[in-house]
This record gives sequence, structure tokens and C-alpha cells, in this order.
Amino acid sequence: MIKSELINRLAEGNQHLTQRDIERIVGTIFDEIANALARGDRVELRGFGAFSVKCRPARTGRNPRTGTAVDVAEKYVPFFKTGKELRQKLNLAAKAQAQAQAAAAKAAEA
Repeated sequence: MIKSELINRLAEGNQHLTQRDIERIVGTIFDEIANALARGDRVELRGFGAFSVKCRPARTGRNPRTGTAVDVAEKYVPFFKTGKELRQKLNLAAKAQAQAQAAAAKAAEA
């Protein structure tokens, strides 16, 4: 799902809000998460997950084309860890999908 699809889906479920209001809300949420991460803060959304920043230390890498050594500078990368409720929801959906595929395969054999 891309940002515009998220906005459209929220607009469908919230007829009392205008599309422009929803765009502003979604944009503000994303901006606040990004600003918090830039400050080095951790953003936790209970039941969904937590965003944090991890530091990748400087290292010596390899250019895949030439094989020569390349110095890679230290960098900070965003990291997301899923919450327990989201993980459970994903596992239940995957289990249901696997059972449906197994039933379809069994029906095709018969």
C-alpha cells in the first residue's frame, strides 16, 4: 500500500473528514515519526510496533563490479520491530491462507 492508497482508504471510512484533512493528518504523523527518529528518539505504537535508529559502524566494503576495497562511512538507519499484536495478526492470516491453499490443492486432486 502506498501513501495515496492509505489516504483513500481512510477517506472511505471517515466520510466526515475531507480528503485534504486526511492528507494533512497522515503527513503530520509521518513527519513527527521522522523528526523523532532524527532526534534519536524511539517511537512506539502499542500493538503495532516500534521505530528506532540503529548505527552501522564504518567498514571496508567491496565494489561488486571491480572487487576493489571501498571505505563505507558510518551511517544511521531506521529500524522497525513489530509489536506482539501485529505479529499475531500476521501469523493468523498466514495460517488461514496456508489452510485455504491446502484445501484447494486437495480439492484439485479429487
